[in-house]
Amino acid sequence: MSTRFYDSAPRRRLRRPAAIVLVLFIMVSGYFWGRQFNVRDIQQRDAAIQQLQSDAQRLAADIADQSANLTALRAELTSTKAALDAIMPSQNTYTINPNQSLIAADSRLTIGMIGAPGNEGINLNVNGKQQKVSAGDVIRVSPDPATACQVQIQSFDMFKAVLVASCAAVKSQ
Repeated sequence: MSTRFYDSAPRRRLRRPAAIVLVLFIMVSGYFWGRQFNVRDIQQRDAAIQQLQSDAQRLAADIADQSANLTALRAELTSTKAALDAIMPSQNTYTINPNQSLIAADSRLTIGMIGAPGNEGINLNVNGKQQKVSAGDVIRVSPDPATACQVQIQSFDMFKAVLVASCAAVKSQ
């Protein structure tokens, strides 16, 4: 009987190169498959970046427009406030011209400017009493025993004087 000797070496020799080729094939196909898979993600990312850039440009233009609009509205508000202050000055603040009189402090005071203002002061007539005053001076008047009034000269120039006139009840002791 003869025994056949079976040599497994040729099979092993065939298995090793086939396994290497199989591993290389899996690696190469995995690389290309992964690359193809990532291409879609990269394209989506690039599209999102492009969309965000266009949105950012649009929003920057909107911000610039709104900023310009806000600046224009502030300028308009300032001019409107100045015009309103010229028409309706602050409470108890009066502008008086030379040789003009006005009734102030809830009709308790009659104030008149006599002549044009000088360099050092103005001549005011408060309830019939003439006085020479300068900016910052305060004139105290009592039209009746229960009321104390005061007239303060804020400023004056060649054409007008600005003064504050107010009255308050006297506190009894």
